Amino acid sequence: MSIHCVLPSASRSFSLSCPAAGLLRCLLPVPNSILRSMSSKRQMDHLERTASNQRQSVVYPAQVCGIINESESVKRLRLTAHPDFNFKAGQWVDFFIPGVEKVGGFSMCSTPGLLQREGVVELAVKFANHPPAHWVHTACTLGSQVAMRVGGDFYFDPSPSDPATDLLLVAGGVGINPLYSILSHSADLLQLNRASGGGGCNIGSVHLCYSAKTTQELLFKNPILWACKEFPDKLTCEFHVTQQTTDIEPQLQPFVSRRRIAEVELETHVDPQRTLCYLCGPPPMIEAVSQILLELGLPQDRILFEKWW
Repeated sequence: MSIHCVLPSASRSFSLSCPAAGLLRCLLPVPNSILRSMSSKRQMDHLERTASNQRQSVVYPAQVCGIINESESVKRLRLTAHPDFNFKAGQWVDFFIPGVEKVGGFSMCSTPGLLQREGVVELAVKFANHPPAHWVHTACTLGSQVAMRVGGDFYFDPSPSDPATDLLLVAGGVGINPLYSILSHSADLLQLNRASGGGGCNIGSVHLCYSAKTTQELLFKNPILWACKEFPDKLTCEFHVTQQTTDIEPQLQPFVSRRRIAEVELETHVDPQRTLCYLCGPPPMIEAVSQILLELGLPQDRILFEKWW
């Protein structure tokens, strides 16, 4: 893979004077021969795990312009992106940090529309001891400079000529990130259709099933509910909590079940001819839900998933 690093004059200090002399070296992808020789007994890093996925060839600089505590364990970063940076809803970035040898892999939770309107990309990162995530929670500050490269085969990018497709989005924990991007992108496209009087992309129904331990860990729940109320004939959602010990907030009660996602919730939203399902979450959840969907008659090629841990 050939690779280019875009570093405009305004950001040259990032590449030349940062304490990580090896930053530009880390932008090179790991050769496949090295990946094959690495031990299978340890958990693979992001670059190893995604070696077969498509990637853009350019690494773009970015600057942190906002840090928000999305929950007790998740920080949402807002990053000012390079003017040429682009992505599709659901994709992730290779995340390069000066002074940190490991390359992070984080799904974007924002939409291409937000990038177009404000020049901003958002990532929601859960606390972990893995160096990139640890840096986000312990060392990242406003103005921190990083670099990003877009990749991934898990995305929703309809064109006006495509027939309407019904989406079933199933998320577990922080796996909501790419699915929130897809849901929000669908809402953006519906808004554009409304503003223009039609003629845009054909958006079918979009249903989100989202499971977390507690309601506090249901990321983006308020904007998700807002989007569903804005387009009630197109967007719907249901939340699941598995370890809630306190009362559920009154405004969330109509949308929350105290159990795992089960077949009864999924079958209502599965049409083998129209439904495209996106799954993201812990591998055991993905495997269990995939099996249910197959038993409900959804073809394997209409079940797309992203396993992050």
